[in-house]
Amino acid sequence: MPMGTPPSGGPLSRTRTRISASSLTKFLRCKRQFFLSNKLGLSSPRSISQVLGIVIEDSLCSILMRRPVSICSLEELRDWCYSLAEHEAEQCYHNGKDDWDNTLWKQDGQNWDDVDVAELSRKIKNGLDMFLEEVESCHESGGGPYLEQFRSGKPPFSVPSPAWGEEPLFPIPDKVRNFGMRNWSKDEPMQWQEAGSEVDWIESWEIARPWVKDPRVHQPQRLFHPDGWAAGELDLVLRWDGKTRIVDIKSGNPSSKFAESLKHQLNFYAWLWRETHQKEMVDCIEGWYLDNSSRIQYEVPTEKEMDKLGDMYLQTHRLMLDLGEGPAKLPDEYPEPCNDSAGCFWCKFGDEDSGIEFLNSLEEVTVNLSPPSQKIGEIQSRVNVKGKFTGQWGPLPNHYSEPVLGAMVSVSGTQITIEESEPNAYPSLHDYSDGEVMIIDALPGVWRGNPRLYLDNKSKIISIKSSDNDQSDKYQITRIGLMRTRANVEGVVLSIGLREGVRLDEKPWSMLNLHIWDGEHVAEVVAFGSSITSQMLTIRPGNKLKIVSAELGWRSGLPQLRIDQRSTRVTLID
Repeated sequence: MPMGTPPSGGPLSRTRTRISASSLTKFLRCKRQFFLSNKLGLSSPRSISQVLGIVIEDSLCSILMRRPVSICSLEELRDWCYSLAEHEAEQCYHNGKDDWDNTLWKQDGQNWDDVDVAELSRKIKNGLDMFLEEVESCHESGGGPYLEQFRSGKPPFSVPSPAWGEEPLFPIPDKVRNFGMRNWSKDEPMQWQEAGSEVDWIESWEIARPWVKDPRVHQPQRLFHPDGWAAGELDLVLRWDGKTRIVDIKSGNPSSKFAESLKHQLNFYAWLWRETHQKEMVDCIEGWYLDNSSRIQYEVPTEKEMDKLGDMYLQTHRLMLDLGEGPAKLPDEYPEPCNDSAGCFWCKFGDEDSGIEFLNSLEEVTVNLSPPSQKIGEIQSRVNVKGKFTGQWGPLPNHYSEPVLGAMVSVSGTQITIEESEPNAYPSLHDYSDGEVMIIDALPGVWRGNPRLYLDNKSKIISIKSSDNDQSDKYQITRIGLMRTRANVEGVVLSIGLREGVRLDEKPWSMLNLHIWDGEHVAEVVAFGSSITSQMLTIRPGNKLKIVSAELGWRSGLPQLRIDQRSTRVTLID
């Protein structure tokens, strides 16, 4: 299967603690870039090329999902899909423009009017040329080993290559509303030849079609490691010749600064395929560059090399988890900055002359706090409490739609919710069902007005079964009345972004996140759904902002301030 069942949530629950091909390559290029962007969530201005990279790939895959009719030669097949490329290029342009217009922070000096539809068409056609090489090889080989299985109506793969004329396959179909009532057909039925006859060009296209991410499927189409700590999203999987070949699509060319990451990315996919397919090895890994129709192939690591890669990925994952905690200082010498790695933006923050106007302007900013604002670095991060468990629940979805374990604990007569900060952050939570306990190094917070304690891999619970086991004198116990669950902050907005989509059950979600810097430390601020006001959508990096009574939460050990429309006040400062 080129995809697996999501272990949690959906698009909103893309945990920052799971290693992926993109986070791995970013970590290898620059640890500071990884920490600031992946763990802290600090974004950088979006470029037109980033938008085009997504929509061009979608357009190419859309054509691959089509079915030709009345085609008798390779030339006719090329003319047919080239004509579709012209239409898709127009659609690609408009889809990209909508995405670009809705981007809150854009790179300076870039204008969507400079995008050339003919250039989009050229790149899509280059991708089609590389696929037509597969179709031609399939035709020359007599249809490959699966021809008669396809003709008999029994496709060889449990997860078929998606086509517009067939129903899509959802990883979790019982979460899709009205699934059985939908008509997915686009009047593109497949007519197979009789058994034993020579393969024709239409059949060759159908058999050679790779597995791609189906645009009709709103659920994650990724491979998930059985232990949940790694995941990857493949672009293409070719299977027509009895071999498994993983292809990653790049809209640029091999001379790009990002090109050196391709081998690491493909090795990760090959390893993840093996981990999720009973140690099955892939036969080929390659990148397709749409700018110049280049195929870049790499040798697949041996099984022994795969084992070493797995150990390296697990070690890297642990390093990612241990990288930073509490309010993040910016600029800081840890992690060590890179030497202008591909895509790195924030490493230049603090340089006297970064060459980036926005970063240079921040050096001249002075943040003067006014009551009741506090320094971000003073936000309370870890507390120790003593109480008694009174109930357990879960796993149930948190506000990110992630299934987490939870419980209720009575502290000095006050009932407080305690839950995992992220899925599997503290899997032994339910092992402490009764009796008094001490909860050490919990993260204090609040949700919808009620205090809450979050547990992660640095927290621990100690049972107190008798007075002899009471270790209260070893730890400084925090009084509940003194536990900070809200924060008042003030500073300059460093970045802002808006994400929208649908959950596994097709219900819509939206999330706005920004980062505020008080001259020393930076914190993430998030708002969900109706808490995203029209005023917040006008905020841009460089604005000064004051936030009063933000709810304190945590992601990956770092503070996350949450906007509650009923109690939080957000003010733009002139």
